[in-house]
Amino acid sequence: MGRIAGFLLVLAMLCAMGVINSQHRARKVFVDLEAEQATQRRLEEEFTQLTLEQGTWATNKRVESISAKSLGMRLPDASSTVIITPDGRLVSGKAP
Repeated sequence: MGRIAGFLLVLAMLCAMGVINSQHRARKVFVDLEAEQATQRRLEEEFTQLTLEQGTWATNKRVESISAKSLGMRLPDASSTVIITPDGRLVSGKAP
């Protein structure tokens, strides 16, 4: 009976070590998951900020202002504007 008890004791200790090992790995994976989720939240916030910044930089008023200052562009005079319909008719303005 002593051998069986010793064998069962060793088996129980091996099982306990297996449980401890699996719990340790599960905790480590959970910590890694939490870190990755924090990174995901940070990247989502950065994306939102960049999207807002892009919207600000691309407003029509800002583009018009920069084009006028940097490139000397301006809106054409009404007298030089020609509107042509899809069927080719002249709607307003005069032809160049």
